[in-house]
Amino acid sequence: MSTTEDISRIGRAFVRGLEQVLGPKLFGVYFYGAAAFPDAGPLGDIDFHVIVVSELSAHECSLLEDLHESLAREYFPLGGEMDGYYLLLADARLTEPPRSQMWQHAIDYSWALHRTHILAGRRIVLFGPDPAALYQPVSWPEIEQALYGELDYVARHLEEIPGYCVLNLCRLIYSFETREVVISKSQAAHWAIDSMPEWREHIELAQKSYAQQLGPAEKQFLLEHVQSFFQFADRRIRIALSKG
Repeated sequence: MSTTEDISRIGRAFVRGLEQVLGPKLFGVYFYGAAAFPDAGPLGDIDFHVIVVSELSAHECSLLEDLHESLAREYFPLGGEMDGYYLLLADARLTEPPRSQMWQHAIDYSWALHRTHILAGRRIVLFGPDPAALYQPVSWPEIEQALYGELDYVARHLEEIPGYCVLNLCRLIYSFETREVVISKSQAAHWAIDSMPEWREHIELAQKSYAQQLGPAEKQFLLEHVQSFFQFADRRIRIALSKG
């Protein structure tokens, strides 16, 4: 299990590498998500935003690829699970989901959720100003649209990553029912076990899956039942939405 010190070491090495590659172009570096939740449990990856003041050149992108390969080697396994976006400062100040400067220019469709977590203090400032001076406040319609995007992602990956899908469905149910999204998958799982005890076995197996502790029979059970849990979650979310 990764520790706070593991995250700190990776963060320091990440910033050193970014400063060497980007120099004055670097504006801010922030970890968010599970890395910023002390009770998040085992980390599958580290979510991050790197904010730059101007567009990255092809040479800078190549050097950044080298940096990530170096982190993967030196801080295995978590250093190889860096999941984030390189964003233009001008785009980071907007509410519209921004496009990354790296990796096929992927769009951060969960932008509203990421901003909400960061503004709520669930972030680690590695470099640059307090994010409250950068990120715009988030409205519920923005959050709701991002939650739908998360639900669609889960629907398309049930058989590939059933453990992740079950835990994220717990969080989605909680968020749609309470309109509160600043919660880790681990916290949402504990809430779901209390609120939906009939699914306790499935949720606990999903937690074991996330910690890479499942046996073959348990993996098969989770895979066989993840579709049923999705259908249950979808119905419960629809009920929450009907209540306004």
